[in-house]
Amino acid sequence: MAVRPAWEVREKEGATRWFEFRLAFADGARVDALAVVGGGRVSVEEVRAQPALSLDDLAVLADWIEESVAEACGAGPEGCGSEGRRARPAWPRGPEGRLLVAQEYRAAQRDGADPVLAVMGATGHSRRTSLRLIGQARDAGLLSPRRARR
Repeated sequence: MAVRPAWEVREKEGATRWFEFRLAFADGARVDALAVVGGGRVSVEEVRAQPALSLDDLAVLADWIEESVAEACGAGPEGCGSEGRRARPAWPRGPEGRLLVAQEYRAAQRDGADPVLAVMGATGHSRRTSLRLIGQARDAGLLSPRRARR
């Protein structure tokens, strides 16, 4: 994903910044998006995709954009001159993050709680992103394989 600052408007109490995003795939598909960071929020202003995105794909794109804004701004939207979209605990990426996801998941199972909700609460991520993190922990062998539904 390529991220490029587009423009910035300074106001008395902060700034509003726009970022352009481009995802290009080997098969020729591409996604262009414009996101704005300001007023404590990250908002997607415009998305153009060829071929068109499903609603599920659009939700995943929103997570990618949020993460890319965090990287472009340093520590997150608050680093872009706003108060931040929401409070999210720092969560490591890679093997350390997968290990922590697996630990949260297993602890919730032991306590009889919903493990997905436990991972959501620990990471501050959406259900979709938390399920993806759980899947990555499974793929890494840190959690047992899913049971087949009948």
